[in-house]
Amino acid sequence: MTTTRTAFLIRPLSAEVLTDLRRTDRDAGGQPPERHRAGGGEPLRCCLRDAAPGEPLLLFGYAPPLPPGPYRETGPIFAHAGGCPGPADVTAYPAGWRGRAQVLRAYDRRGRIVGGRRHDGGDPEAVIAELFADPAVEVLHSRNVVYGCWMFAVVRS
Repeated sequence: MTTTRTAFLIRPLSAEVLTDLRRTDRDAGGQPPERHRAGGGEPLRCCLRDAAPGEPLLLFGYAPPLPPGPYRETGPIFAHAGGCPGPADVTAYPAGWRGRAQVLRAYDRRGRIVGGRRHDGGDPEAVIAELFADPAVEVLHSRNVVYGCWMFAVVRS
């Protein structure tokens, strides 16, 4: 049996969100970000890789872009404290996060959850294709299995 693949794009934390956070010193909940030195392994939502020990980080509340409604939520995420060039490739699943269990939540155009699935990181493309097979699915959010934090979004290309 052949699995049909779906062309997709990965959407990390936008540079505009980080610029606004640094300018206002306020996150999505109106709180100042916490400044940290990485212990190593913190998932960075700006460049979609794990932090190296000693990197300066920001920990702050983030509300992933969804239309206003009951499914819109704010949760903690890490990003670089300074400038970040972003991910090297937004046309492929983040290489450093393969093998990491994640949940992909599917949302429709109204921002309502219309499905989802946990995967072990071994073949995330197959899970993405399965979820995008439903024409009602507008966007997928990758979420940390243990903490539930937003990791990145996936859209059809």
